[in-house]
Amino acid sequence: MFQVPAPVSVPVRSTESTMANSEAAQPDLPPSLVLTNSEASRPNQKFYEMIQEFRETLEITPVSASDLIEPHRICVCVRKRPLNKQEVNKKEIDVVTIPGKGALLVHEPKHKVDLTKYLDNQVFHFDYSFDETATNELVYKFTAKPLVQSIFEGGMATCFAYGQTGSGKTHTMGGDFTGRQQNSAKGIYALAAQDVFTYLNHRRYAHLELSAYVSFFEIYNGKVYDLLNKKAKLRVLEDDRQQVQVVGLEEIYVSTAEDVIKMIEMGSACRTSGQTSANANSSRSHAILQIVLRCNDRASTLHGKFSLVDLAGNERGTDVSSNDRSTLVETAEINRSLLALKECIRSLGMNSDHIPFRMSTLTKVLRDSFIGEKSRTCMIAMVSPGMASCEYTMNTLRYADRYT
Repeated sequence: MFQVPAPVSVPVRSTESTMANSEAAQPDLPPSLVLTNSEASRPNQKFYEMIQEFRETLEITPVSASDLIEPHRICVCVRKRPLNKQEVNKKEIDVVTIPGKGALLVHEPKHKVDLTKYLDNQVFHFDYSFDETATNELVYKFTAKPLVQSIFEGGMATCFAYGQTGSGKTHTMGGDFTGRQQNSAKGIYALAAQDVFTYLNHRRYAHLELSAYVSFFEIYNGKVYDLLNKKAKLRVLEDDRQQVQVVGLEEIYVSTAEDVIKMIEMGSACRTSGQTSANANSSRSHAILQIVLRCNDRASTLHGKFSLVDLAGNERGTDVSSNDRSTLVETAEINRSLLALKECIRSLGMNSDHIPFRMSTLTKVLRDSFIGEKSRTCMIAMVSPGMASCEYTMNTLRYADRYT
């Protein structure tokens, strides 16, 4: 069991002693403006030093490419992004530590009644935890990659990226950014597509005579739009076998991973976005890329399906730049669908007989990801490391804990 040392406290000097020392050194300055050079160099310097001291007590064992991949029906992991340029420029404190072995610590800065500073070191455990040095390829290897094989065995697989706007979901799923340019070949979407075609060309699965198709759509305000067909509005219905169908959704035959990357780039350019306090270009819809395997001899026969989902950023209504009614409705719908998804994943984790997939359009569309013994699910919870994002990080981690 991962043990956390006792909280670290730093007493605040009394006003009288502070005044005496400061007046002797700098008689022209009021006591409140007298700081050491190190304190002046960074906001919340004392908390920074406390966190650094705490980290020195930890044994850090980051996930390695050589680590064993354990099979999971439900895999929940967490990924910490590095401090971004704005946070570095503001000298923001990194309050998240990844010791490894699935553990994550949040060093929440707090004050006692007497203004003594201390850290509330909260520990979370997941199947895997990835620090800020982890590449998309490493994250993919332990999350979505094991699910690719399952769809060749007739399974339904789903991989979600969840987190606050700006936490790195689109970077993880869609690919690395260089400035505003995104390299779509370096995201989990594309890495999964490459493995699908590796398996299709493998003699182990040649006898199945399968073909791959791609669909890409978004769910915005509870409605479904086809990102590969001019954002055509689609309907979600249940057929006479209680199978959920997205009526009119275009499936495009693909023969190479490069074909899939073109579909990703085309669909991503159409996706609905908006402005929030965290990001000037925030994804305001759930984007779902599906790679579908069908039998060649019976074109309509579904063999397996992989749904890769870049979820909309979880925001509070007060965090969006515009407080007009449509924006508040949009935010409420996002949060309602995320709550529905949480309930489905929790029910899966508890092996419940009832999965409440009818609670939202998102969970309806992904019904076959939750039903049946061959369904496999993976969630990647993305967290921002800065002190200013601490509350959002805690909310994301509580959400990702499938038993809460």
